[in-house]
Amino acid sequence: MSLHDTRQRTGAERRHARPRRHRAWYGAAIVIALVWLFGAGPLGMFMGKLTEVQTNDQSAFLPIGAESTQVQEAQQAFEDSGAVPAFVVYSADEPFDQERLAGIAQDAQRISAEPWIQGKVAGPVPGTEDKGVAQLIVPISDQVEADVAVEELRALVGETAAEGTTVQVAGPAALGADLGAAFGGIDGTLLLVALGAVLVILVVVYRSPLLPFVVIVAAMLALVLAAFVVYLMADAGWIELNGQSQGILFILVVGACTDYALLMVARYREALYERERPIEAVRVAVRGTVEPIVASGGTVILGVLCLLASDLASNRGLGPVAALGIGAALVSALTFLPAVLLLLGRAAFWPLVPRAGAGETDADSTAAIVRRYRLWGRVAKSVERRPRAYWVTTVVLLAAAAAFVPQFKAEGTSQLDVFRTEVESVAGQRTLERGFGAGSSATPAVILTASDRVDEVKAAAESVDGVTEVTTVGPDGQPKVVDGRALLHATLDAPAESTEAVEIVRDLRGAVHPVQGADALVGGTAAVTLDTLDTSERDLRVVIPLVLLVVLLVLVVLLRSLVAPLLLIATTVLSFASALGVGALVFNHVLDLPGADPAVPLFAFVFLVALGIDYNIFLMTRAREETIRHGEREGTLRALTLTGGVITSAGVVLAATFAALAVLPLLFLIQLAFLVAFGVLLDALIVRSLLVPALSLDIGRRMWWPSRLSR
Repeated sequence: MSLHDTRQRTGAERRHARPRRHRAWYGAAIVIALVWLFGAGPLGMFMGKLTEVQTNDQSAFLPIGAESTQVQEAQQAFEDSGAVPAFVVYSADEPFDQERLAGIAQDAQRISAEPWIQGKVAGPVPGTEDKGVAQLIVPISDQVEADVAVEELRALVGETAAEGTTVQVAGPAALGADLGAAFGGIDGTLLLVALGAVLVILVVVYRSPLLPFVVIVAAMLALVLAAFVVYLMADAGWIELNGQSQGILFILVVGACTDYALLMVARYREALYERERPIEAVRVAVRGTVEPIVASGGTVILGVLCLLASDLASNRGLGPVAALGIGAALVSALTFLPAVLLLLGRAAFWPLVPRAGAGETDADSTAAIVRRYRLWGRVAKSVERRPRAYWVTTVVLLAAAAAFVPQFKAEGTSQLDVFRTEVESVAGQRTLERGFGAGSSATPAVILTASDRVDEVKAAAESVDGVTEVTTVGPDGQPKVVDGRALLHATLDAPAESTEAVEIVRDLRGAVHPVQGADALVGGTAAVTLDTLDTSERDLRVVIPLVLLVVLLVLVVLLRSLVAPLLLIATTVLSFASALGVGALVFNHVLDLPGADPAVPLFAFVFLVALGIDYNIFLMTRAREETIRHGEREGTLRALTLTGGVITSAGVVLAATFAALAVLPLLFLIQLAFLVAFGVLLDALIVRSLLVPALSLDIGRRMWWPSRLSR
C-alpha cells in the first residue's frame, strides 16, 4: 500500500472517529446534567433541615478554653438544674397594688403547671425603682426547645394580661428565642433577595432569557449539595453550625458559583466566535478557566480554613462550613455548567447568538480587541498612556480612606444592641431596668474559688468599684462545695450585657486573681464578653498573617513569580483597609451604629482578602497567558480589555449577594454585608481595573520575576 493511500485512510479514520468522540462527549454531558438534577436536586430538603442542627445558644460563641468558659463548665456541677431563665415583665402607668400582684401570682401558678418548667417560678417581685413594674422569674427546662417554650409562655401570659398592663417576656431564654427567629429568615427571605439580585444582574449582563437561569440553577445545585454535606457533618457532631454561619454559607455559595460561571461563560462566548463546533468552544473555555477557577476557589477554601486557628468557637465553626460551600460551588461550576453549555450550544445566548467568524476574537490584533470591547478598551488604553499617574492616584485615594481605620469601633456592643428592629426580649429588658435599676440583669458575675478561700475572695470582690453585693451559692448562705471548689455571685451596678459591666469584671479579676491559694476564676455574661474581646484581638493577630501567607503561597505557585504576588497582596490589604475606613465613617456618622462585634473586622478581612484576590487571579492568569503570546505590555492591555466586563460583573454579583445579608435585622450581619459588598466593589472596579494594571505596566517585565517572563 502506498504512502498516499495510507494517509487517505488515516484521514478518513479520523473523520469517522471525530463524530464518535463527539457523541461520547454529548452523552457524558447528558449524564452529568441528569446526575446533578435528579441526584442533587432532591437534596434541597436539607436546606430547611439545617436549623435542626444549629447551635445558637451562648456556647456556640464562647471563647475556647477562656476563663469564662471554664467557669461555665464548672458551674453545671453546682446547680440542681440546667434551667434557662426567662423573665415575665409586667408594667403599668401606676404602681401595682396587692390585688394586681395577686393576679400576677395566679399567672405564676398557671405557668408552673406547664411541662417545660424546671423548678419553681419565683415572684411576683415588684420593682424597686418603679413600682409600676413587676416580674416573674421562670426557669425553662434545658430539655426542651427554648424557642417553643418562650412562644408558649408569651401566649399564656398574653391571654391573662389585665387591662392597662403590658406583659413582655425577656431574659436569656427569650433573647435566644428572638435570635433564632431572626435567623429563621435565612431559609426564605435571604435566599430570595440574593437570587433575585443575581438574576437581575445576569439578565442585564447577558441580555438573554435562558442563560441567567442556567447560572442560577448551577448555583442552587451547589447550594443544596453544600447544605446536604453540612447537615450530615453537623448532625454527626464533626462541625459546629449556627445561624450566622448558615447565612454566610448561603451567600458565599451563590456568589462564588455565579462568579465562576461568569468567567467560564465569558470564555465560552469568546471561543464560539473562533470555533465552529460548540464542543470545541467548551473545551477551550474549560481549559482557559479551570486553572483560575480552581486557584480562586482553593484560595478561598484555604483562607476560610485559617479560621480553624481561631480561639473563638463561632469563628472556628465558620471555617469548615464555608470551605464546604466553596467546594460545592467549584464542583458545580466545573461539571454541571460546562455540560449544560455544551447541550445548549449557541442557543444559550439567544437572541444575541455568537457566530464563528462574526466578530473579532482574542486571536486578533490588540487594536481589534480594543475596538470590539469599546468600554474596557478605552479604559485599558487610558491606563496604558499614564500608568504611573493612575497607580499613584489610586494609592493616595485608598490610603486616605484607610486613614479612618482607627475610628472603627470594634470593642463589642451590648447584647441588647444585637437586633436592629424592635424585639420583645430587648423591650422587656429595658422595662426591667426601669423597674429594678441598671443592675437588674439576669446573670451576675460568677466567681469560682477554692472552698477554703471563700472569705478572702469575697472580701476582695466586695472592694471592687461597681460590685454592689457578693453572695455565696449554697443552702442557708453556706457555700456548696464540689471538688474543693465553691461559687460566689457578684451583683454589678451595670447591666451584665453592657460595656460598663465588662470593665467592672476586668477589675474584679484583677482583685480576686492575686488571692493566694484561691485559684479564683470569674465568669458570667460580662466575663464572656470580656473574653470574647480579648480572644478576638488574639485571633486578629494570628489569623490575619496566616491568611496572608496562605494567599501569597497560592499566588506564587499560580503565577510562577514573587514580585506579582507580593504586589497583589499589598493592593488587596490596602483595599481592605480602605473598606474598613469607609465602614467606620458610615457606621459612626451615617447609620449611627453603637459599635461592632470584634469578629466583624476579622470576618471582613478573611472574605475580602480571599474573595478580593479572585479578581486579581482572573486578571493576572489571563495577563500571564497573553504576555507569553504577545509580550508584557500588550499582554496586560489585552488581559484588562478581555476580562474587564466579566470581572466587573462578577464583582457586582458578589457585592449584591453579600448585601442581601442586610435583610436579616442583626447588627453583625448588617455591618459584614456593607464591608464585604463595598470592599468587593472597590476590588473589582478600582484595584483590579486601575491599580494592578497600572502597576504592571509601570513595572514591566520585572513584575514576573523570577520567571522567564521577566527576561
